[in-house]
Order: sequence, then structure tokens, then C-alpha cells
Amino acid sequence: MFERILSFLKDLPAGGDTSRHLDADDPRVAAAALLIHVMAADGERSDEEQARLKETLSQAYDLHGAELKALMKAGEEAEADAVDLYTFTSVLKRHLDHDARAEFIRLMWEIVFADGEMHELEDNLVWRVAELIGVDTRTRVTMRQRVRKTEDGEGDE
Repeated sequence: MFERILSFLKDLPAGGDTSRHLDADDPRVAAAALLIHVMAADGERSDEEQARLKETLSQAYDLHGAELKALMKAGEEAEADAVDLYTFTSVLKRHLDHDARAEFIRLMWEIVFADGEMHELEDNLVWRVAELIGVDTRTRVTMRQRVRKTEDGEGDE
């Protein structure tokens, strides 16, 4: 299951010339910023959430060391500078088809449950992002249940 998510992230376009400065119009930065935002939604950034985020971004984009730090920094800066979620969701909606957007919601749930808990603010944030990128309630809830089931050790499907 985690491999499917990584495969999904690898398919995100780099937003053009990869040598250019990373900014919020780059789908990788938009994805990182939203994942950072959901990680911090409950007011805590657990070691488990941080590790899951780094692992996901590293494997998805084959980034390590300074390159991974640059993406993380760009995501952090974009998230801190953003006045709303639309800044990022509009980028993802433009670059992803429906199935990929649903997989992104699944990835958000992965970050939410990385620490073993779901705070109501995290739940609300995933709901808002899903609405903005066009993922319906049923799909959002199904993704949450699948991730929760996997976290509880019951398998993927």
C-alpha cells in the first residue's frame, strides 16, 4: 500500500525545469506543503509523522540529503507563507487526475495516522482539502478507513 502511494507521488510532474527554484507552483512543493500542514494541524509534529513525511518525499522523488532538505524547506516556507489552502490545492487539481487526487487524500491520512491518532483538526483539514481538489465524501471516508485498517494491522484490503 505504501508503495502505491510512493508510485503516485513519483508520477507528479516536476512542474518544469527541475533546476529552477522550488516554489508553490511546483506540484511537489504543493504536495509537501499540504502534508506539512496536516502534520501540524493538531499543534504537534510527532517524530513518527516527521519520519513518515521525510521517507515519503525521499522515496517518491528519489531525493536525499541536500535535495530532500531543499524540498522540505520549500514546502515549509510555502506552507508558512500561504494564506489559504487554495494556493496548493489548485496546483494539485491542475496536475492530477481524479484517481491521483484520491490517492493524495490517502497519503494525507497516512500522515494523520502516523502517530496513531486522529485529531479533529486533522480530520477537518483532510475534509477541506478533499473538497477543494474534488474528492467526494465517500472516497475520502473510504481512504481513511483503509489507512486506519492498515494502521491497526488488519491488512490493506
